[in-house]
Amino acid sequence: MQCVYCQNYQISRNDQDAPEKAELSEIVGQIESILARGAHAVGFVSPSHFVPQMRVIINALGARGDTPVYVYNSNSYDKVDTIRSLDGIIDVWLPDLKYIDSRLGQKLSDTPTYGPIACAAIKEMYHQKGSGILLDDNDCITSGMIIRHLVLPGYVENSKSVLRWIAEELSPSVHISLMSQYYPTPPVSKHLQLGRTLTMAEYEEVVDEFQRLGFYRGWVQELDSPSHYRPNFHLDHPFEA
Repeated sequence: MQCVYCQNYQISRNDQDAPEKAELSEIVGQIESILARGAHAVGFVSPSHFVPQMRVIINALGARGDTPVYVYNSNSYDKVDTIRSLDGIIDVWLPDLKYIDSRLGQKLSDTPTYGPIACAAIKEMYHQKGSGILLDDNDCITSGMIIRHLVLPGYVENSKSVLRWIAEELSPSVHISLMSQYYPTPPVSKHLQLGRTLTMAEYEEVVDEFQRLGFYRGWVQELDSPSHYRPNFHLDHPFEA
């Protein structure tokens, strides 16, 4: 996907140099060092294009006795067959559902078929995990699915359509992360709708729809979230700024 408003634009643009190659043993060693410091999960972010390598890493960790929680953190632009093949391997599905209207997917993310593809992928994730989530003694998720949706300024009706689809096609008992943390990145600073943050009225309208549809599991955010959830990948610790 090529979202014009990508919140991680510093690392997602196609004009950047490819990362250096790394041996499997090096990758596994880096993961184990982080697990040893207390991390309980291994997350694969936008992994659609490297699922074979992901499987190799998971198998290698398992062969060494490591049993972390595996999280598939996806924009949902995934083939159903890919999601189905990971049943029993992935513990937590963490998909985005950005749009239902494929015309909007084309306009904002250059993905004319995003709507039907993402909905089909999420239906398969729901088939595997259902609505419930399992937590460990530290209240960290160990199994389940959480659907995320980033509310975009100027596109409230899109957000309401996304919520209606989840309620009608899956269940109002699904866990939803309804995010207000959008901020305008430099590439869209002059965009008519996307060149600003959300207004209180916009976010409240979406939250009202969330409640009207009967959702009762999930998370909403404060409207000042853009100042707290803005990674800077020019720093050694992007999420600690």
